[in-house]
Amino acid sequence: MATDTLKSKAGAGGASGLRRLLLDNGALTALIVLVIALSALSGDFLTTDNLLNIGVQAAVTAILAFGVTFVIVSAGIDLSVGSVAALSATVLAWSATSHGVPVVLAVLLAVATGIAAGLVNGFLISYGKLPPFIATLAMLSVARGLSLVISQGSPIALPDSVSHLGDTLGGWLPAPVLVMVVMGLITALILGRTYIGRSMYAIGGNEEAARLSGLRVKRQKLAIYALSGLFAAAAGIVLAARLSSAQPQAANGYELDAIAAVVIGGASLAGGTGKASGTLIGALILAVLRNGLNLLSVSAFWQQVVIGVVIALAVLLDTVRRKAGATPQAAGTGSGGKGKQAATYGLAAVVTVALVAATSLLHTGSSSTTPKMGLSLSTLNNPFFVQIRSGAQAEAKKLGIDLTVTDAQNDASQQANQLQNFTSSSLGAIIVNPVDSDAASNSVKAADKADIPVIAVDRGVNNARTDALVASDNVAGGELAARTIAEKLGGHGKIVILQGQAGTSAARERAAGFAQGLKAYPGIQVLAQQPADFDRTKGLDVMSNLLQAHPDVQGVIAANDEMALGAVKALGSKAGTSVQVVGFDGTPDGLTAVKKGTLYASVAQQPSQLGRIAVDNALKATQGKKVESTVKVPVKVVTKENVAGFSG
Repeated sequence: MATDTLKSKAGAGGASGLRRLLLDNGALTALIVLVIALSALSGDFLTTDNLLNIGVQAAVTAILAFGVTFVIVSAGIDLSVGSVAALSATVLAWSATSHGVPVVLAVLLAVATGIAAGLVNGFLISYGKLPPFIATLAMLSVARGLSLVISQGSPIALPDSVSHLGDTLGGWLPAPVLVMVVMGLITALILGRTYIGRSMYAIGGNEEAARLSGLRVKRQKLAIYALSGLFAAAAGIVLAARLSSAQPQAANGYELDAIAAVVIGGASLAGGTGKASGTLIGALILAVLRNGLNLLSVSAFWQQVVIGVVIALAVLLDTVRRKAGATPQAAGTGSGGKGKQAATYGLAAVVTVALVAATSLLHTGSSSTTPKMGLSLSTLNNPFFVQIRSGAQAEAKKLGIDLTVTDAQNDASQQANQLQNFTSSSLGAIIVNPVDSDAASNSVKAADKADIPVIAVDRGVNNARTDALVASDNVAGGELAARTIAEKLGGHGKIVILQGQAGTSAARERAAGFAQGLKAYPGIQVLAQQPADFDRTKGLDVMSNLLQAHPDVQGVIAANDEMALGAVKALGSKAGTSVQVVGFDGTPDGLTAVKKGTLYASVAQQPSQLGRIAVDNALKATQGKKVESTVKVPVKVVTKENVAGFSG
């Protein structure tokens, strides 16, 4: 792999030498092949803006992965880095914004938070004798929970002085890329030139032998996990700066990307091998893959499949390499290793430039008169947004528009990447359904700067100009849901509320609508309010738990139909009889439950109409026609009496 300096068996030459070169630099070879292939497949890939996008998109994963490299080299694992990153960013924003702490001290407090989380991990592993998997899994949950507690589930805006970390320097160099390079150099220095770096390789190679040779293994592990926490805090600050806000759900699942980057880069999960350069290459491979697959309009679901295959192939190549007789050499050793590696990287750069230049000729002179647009949805794991996509695609097909649809998977950072990719592709228009209204602002500003019209659908974008907002009113819909359940119960009764995913604008707005609507009905008692993350399974689990504490409940308001259907399942025969359930969205499954009578009502938003109208307005904007700044699609309470005539 690209990250290990290896000593081959003597006598390798000719074809065998080439084979060994490819095996020893597998990650670098894979990156070159990807760049060449994507340059040939997409004319938008090899542009300055897009290459800088890739650097920005790799930055957070790379910084996290540099910290994880220390842990994996020492034969450990750290599953908590994503949550620690979110917690550190939340502490920074909370202390600087809500409590007036000077920004410099707030940054130091955020860094201290990351180090403290790492020290707790190290203490549990070294002195508590917990397996690294269990200790860091526990910290994953604790850090994420603390992030939600501190923020109350809502994003916190960052001070401008911190937000500038997400800007560009000199008008072209993104600050996150510079931070990534600096952290990479620090990682290389620690691994190759310091006592603790050599200790990591010794512990990873044979912990017992390291202990017998005089290493204070327990103390070293404390320092190793503290370094991982430090790098996680740095990644969290960079991520928050990109989004101009600290998101309590930020970096969710990023620990897996970080581990994948380290493994793809050549480190062994068994410990003892790994280098900063390989980790950087691994992070770049993931970023190039996602960027290229976005440009080629590959489904986000298939993207996960492709990335999983790449990780499996990376481990397989590592196995093949070791069976071929290569033996790992510790970082910083070997007189000719660094010069040989530098020569390899230089040769790789020359070959890549030559081949990419040749493939770029494939796109010379190519042009298309078909209008191109991008649609970035917050998630496609929810039937409501699937219906928005269906309506948009049907309208795009009717109008002869080439529509690229992406799925942000409720990750504001991933959506920022997708919007950047759309902008660098110079699409005619962009339609965005924001994961979070604040976090999308910087990406929308970039599109506006590039003179690309932006249409927001279902949720608005704060602090940025959009050409139009196509939406129904979530707050008004929440009030309507509250009034519907209250009137069904005759103005008196006990209810519970299932809230949406903490940190999302839809969850906040609908919850505000529920509260506002219930003010007119003092006879309605709210027994409990719990989040179920817009998910049917979680709705089932949360409702089952609430029934144990509140068996006398008479009504349920759910912030979407999926949670409402989970509650119906938990209620069993009570649903529609002794307990009335009101959902939100008017999804096909929700309407079916309304017909059956198990779901009393759904506040329907007509999502297909939202998608259709968004595409219409995007086309008008590209043609220079005037569009209304706000296009409201009315919500409607659908019950058993009127469901037959309703179409979303």
